[in-house]
Amino acid sequence: MCGENERKTRRPESETDRGTAVTVIGAGAAGLMAAVSAARRGAQVLLLERNDRPGVKLSITGKGRCNLTNDCGADAFLENCNDKKFLRGALARFSPRDTAAFFEGLGVPLVTERGRRVFPASGRAADVVSALVRETVRLGVVRRQVRVTAPDFSKGPVIIATGGLSYPKTGSTGDGYGMAGRAGHTVTPLSPSLVPLVSPDAFCAALQGLSLRNVTLRLLDGVGRAVFCEGPGEMLFTHFGLSGPLVLSASAHWREGLSAGVDLKPGLTERLLSARLDRDLIKYGARDVRNALGDLLHKRLIPVIIALAGIDPRGRTAELTRAERLALLRVIKCFPVTLSGTRPVDEAVITRGGVSLREIDPRTMRSKLRDGLYFAGEVLDLDGYTGGYNLQIAWSTGYAAGESAAGECLA
Repeated sequence: MCGENERKTRRPESETDRGTAVTVIGAGAAGLMAAVSAARRGAQVLLLERNDRPGVKLSITGKGRCNLTNDCGADAFLENCNDKKFLRGALARFSPRDTAAFFEGLGVPLVTERGRRVFPASGRAADVVSALVRETVRLGVVRRQVRVTAPDFSKGPVIIATGGLSYPKTGSTGDGYGMAGRAGHTVTPLSPSLVPLVSPDAFCAALQGLSLRNVTLRLLDGVGRAVFCEGPGEMLFTHFGLSGPLVLSASAHWREGLSAGVDLKPGLTERLLSARLDRDLIKYGARDVRNALGDLLHKRLIPVIIALAGIDPRGRTAELTRAERLALLRVIKCFPVTLSGTRPVDEAVITRGGVSLREIDPRTMRSKLRDGLYFAGEVLDLDGYTGGYNLQIAWSTGYAAGESAAGECLA
């Protein structure tokens, strides 16, 4: 039974069959948090997971280090998410500071690194998973290995926390979208997000493995307007195009017709960069152009930049025209990369799209269409940039759903 009143008061059989437990479908980040939240509220909890162990995807997040939140205020947090209104209620119930206190209370010391990213001090995502699992055991949560295709409301409220489509080998195969659809919910278009971008430019493959640090990345529309800008940060050339933290964040804004522009020297204004470029060109005036830019640029980038600027690499530096110097400057401040799409969803960190937020109560995560149904985590049409935002979405929505479902169960 869920509560004291149910033990003391005899109810009709139809009532005692209902409201006896909270069922959580999915034992990822959101599901584990929902289970703990509901159990701490006093409800019996049944946690259903298709894998033979919980937290499979959670254990590999952050390259195995688990960037579990971002130490920022609500307004700054919401600026890094796709929906700046819906999440406010859940964040008010369970904020990044609440997340830090929660895990430290479970015996997981934390550290805050560059960009206010919060990690377990051990650098091990496995410690986060273990702490959550231990807490479910301590609270008496019953866990069963089963793949659910349809929610069973006979025991009480149900929380769908099955994740999205990303990393399908971890069990995220989109089961929750089908369950939501059959319950009458709208599922917005699904696509990969926080995913590498593909480019047909041959120089990307030629530069494979080159990491650029302290650069600024822009996504540009057909008339050169920036629809995304972030940096300084890091990006990486690959055999298929671009990857790295800046690129993953940019992918959340991807649409057909966009291209990339990389400011290789964001710390220098065009005027300062022009002066610096002039000094180097004078210093190495007797050399070929291809041998005159090593003080300013990575050697692997130099031939690509010269080609993009339309300059003869064997021409003497001292003979460069003013127009050629200006072309070099422009390429350095906006290194152009053609984009043709994203890598597939199984290489994405998260899924963009999901259960429509218009059909969910933002404070409780309760369905507006089906009594007793709740949603949490990536199955919702919620996502954020890299930096701990997506896991915090999981913690906040999971906590809200668990508490609310338990409240319904105990009422």
